[in-house]
Amino acid sequence: MAERATPPASMQDYLAAHAHRGQTMLLPALLEAQKRYNHISKEIAAEIGRALNVPLAEVTGVIEFYSMLHDRPTGETHIRICESPVCNLFGAKTVSKTLCRELDTAICEPTIDSKYYVESVECLGLCERAPVMLVDDRPIGQTTPDVVAELVRRPPDPPSGLIRTGTRLLTARLGKISPTSLPDYEETDGLRGLEAALALSPMEVIEQVKAAGLMGRGGAAFPTGIKWEGAAQAEGQPKYLVCNADESEPGTFKDRTLLEEDPFSILEGMLIAAYAIGATQGFLYVRGEYPRAQGILQRAIEVFRSAGLLGANIRGRGFDFDIELRSGAGAYICGEETALFESIEGKRGYPRIKPPFPTQHGLFGKPTVINNVETFANVPLLFRMGVEEYRKLGSEKSSGPRLFCLSGDTFMPGLFEITTPITLRDLIFKEAGGIRNGRKLGAVLLGGAAGKFVPPDQLDVRLTFEDTRAAGLSLGSGVVMVFDETRDLRQVLLDLGHFFAHESCGKCYPCQLGTQRQLEILERLAHGQLLPGDKERLTDVGWTMTDASLCGLGQTAATAVLSVMEHWPHLFEPGQ
Repeated sequence: MAERATPPASMQDYLAAHAHRGQTMLLPALLEAQKRYNHISKEIAAEIGRALNVPLAEVTGVIEFYSMLHDRPTGETHIRICESPVCNLFGAKTVSKTLCRELDTAICEPTIDSKYYVESVECLGLCERAPVMLVDDRPIGQTTPDVVAELVRRPPDPPSGLIRTGTRLLTARLGKISPTSLPDYEETDGLRGLEAALALSPMEVIEQVKAAGLMGRGGAAFPTGIKWEGAAQAEGQPKYLVCNADESEPGTFKDRTLLEEDPFSILEGMLIAAYAIGATQGFLYVRGEYPRAQGILQRAIEVFRSAGLLGANIRGRGFDFDIELRSGAGAYICGEETALFESIEGKRGYPRIKPPFPTQHGLFGKPTVINNVETFANVPLLFRMGVEEYRKLGSEKSSGPRLFCLSGDTFMPGLFEITTPITLRDLIFKEAGGIRNGRKLGAVLLGGAAGKFVPPDQLDVRLTFEDTRAAGLSLGSGVVMVFDETRDLRQVLLDLGHFFAHESCGKCYPCQLGTQRQLEILERLAHGQLLPGDKERLTDVGWTMTDASLCGLGQTAATAVLSVMEHWPHLFEPGQ
């Protein structure tokens, strides 16, 4: 594919329209160029740098950092095949090989006529429909070798979420309304939470969030009201609000489902939060592998703006707030809050050292609140129901509904909403129907790639923040990945090891080197080629990353491995 010396007028118009915003528009401009040309040539990179006043070296560094950006020609049709642990369980590697053979191409090598470009990726967030692939902007689930080529040539309609729950509060509208119809939203109690919140003072809103006991749903479980209070009391203007929708944890798909099928609830939650902390500008950062969600969200934002729910003097309260949608570009590390700020600012997504914390020094160095999608979805529900009723949901220390993503060898994979605490055993065997194909349970990965494996005899832990903590576990991002008795955990660990080695940003040495050394040992483990001392080396590397890494990626990169070593030590003996 021939490179262009200068962008066409349409790209020049894009740069001219955004040049005044400088470096913060670097990633959007690069994504725009990638979309137009299927890659970013040196000439286009230089043109973008000149327009945004960003040195070419920094532009190049950003291109190299994000896996969805390419500096060499790819193809007219870009195919991403997920090779996460769940997709590999159901034959993703075979699908990939079959597709490349039928399209006469190879992984990451365009054909002569540049028609197809196929690459394997770490996760696409469609784990309930594994194995999956993304053909340009169209997600395709449950692919099989015999039909994969036809699916590429004639993609079916995008799959919708699998909602597997009886009690539906957060998921009440999913699949039942038109996602971007404001009348549909209002007819199903939409905006009632906002009305209730705007009847209060900002500090009263924060006090109600604190009284309700809403904990962040992104994994850290930090009290939401405390975070909001810190930003509200912080000095410095303007204040920013960020929704972290960079859902990239293998096994997680709850945010994608909410974004695609109930986007207004997220926007309403952000409005309430912005009112409470005094923010005038919000950013909704969505992972790049969610193009369908991005399209729906952009329409939803425009509907809200047209209805006077974004912009100046919202609901006549002298309250100004607007939201800008931003796309990620393939970097799991950007799910870390400070790395996400760096990405919005137009830089590589490197995590920052904390303190200072975001509520004092966040996006653009200003006080910032960042919460994830499920947390924002809880906010309108809380104000619509009232604190007393909301606290009746969940447990005393884990109030409100909670979403869980079940995938793998469970009979009914999908999204489950739990309003009354249940055990891990009941979630799998009562709610999700047990194990596929009449087999027995082998293991459960709870909390995602950064979580721990749970053996079959330890499933009676209640799925609350306090109970899982007491058991040495974590709910994390709500992942429940199920493996039957026939699955080889050594291969699963290899997939997880590859994920962390690929996604390490490289800023700190314990993670950069540790994930590579961990992967090398896991490769020997999976192939039955352990060397003397490998078990001890794996333990040493794991605890070094845990204790010395800068951010949560490195600190949890060995968690799953160490849990398997604890519960299935025989797998790490030579000859096993």
